[in-house]
Amino acid sequence: MRLIVLGPPGAGKGTQAQRLVVNHGLVQLSTGDMLRAAVAAQTPVGIEAKAIMETGKLVPDSVVTGIISDRLDDDDIKGGFILDGFPRTLKQADALERLLAEKAMPLDGVIILEVDDDALVERVAGRFTCASCGTGYHDTFKPTKTDGVCDVCGSAEFKRRADDNAETMRTRLQAYYKDTAPLVGYYYAKGKLKSVDGMAGIDAVGAEIDALLADMKG
Repeated sequence: MRLIVLGPPGAGKGTQAQRLVVNHGLVQLSTGDMLRAAVAAQTPVGIEAKAIMETGKLVPDSVVTGIISDRLDDDDIKGGFILDGFPRTLKQADALERLLAEKAMPLDGVIILEVDDDALVERVAGRFTCASCGTGYHDTFKPTKTDGVCDVCGSAEFKRRADDNAETMRTRLQAYYKDTAPLVGYYYAKGKLKSVDGMAGIDAVGAEIDALLADMKG
């Protein structure tokens, strides 16, 4: 099964992707992780990426596509994958389409998590993590069982990302609707798009995705 999970920031893409890894044996392909691995391994495309990053510039789509191409040749991909963080634009989607066609690895589906904007702002603005063990919490949806104490390790130290606030989140949403939202129509036109109600609980969303995957497998 070869999938892309789309949705605005805070929609739960990472959570559901990790669930697919555990329950379906898929490999989660994060462009950030792949980029760092290619640089560390000093592959030809990794060396090129490192030289670009050292100048402070963004790595161009062609280099990112090259890194994905190398990763898709690895044996562990044969059981299926989920692309995380790519594509983000129509140009990237076209490049990915060509790459997968060359490798005879067509996408099975593109899952879009649909979530109300105001709910996304509330989700993100309330997130915090344990500074010691990294366990994630939320002011409303997942508070600690004992106020100010981590459920897992007992630490009393917590942290919040500087960009996890309402103003920054609305800016991120604007960027999403400008650059990434057009992919919804792109994949719908190709008959690949599967819509899921991302407003439901984590388990309910996961169950809906499982049902979609069962339909894809026929």
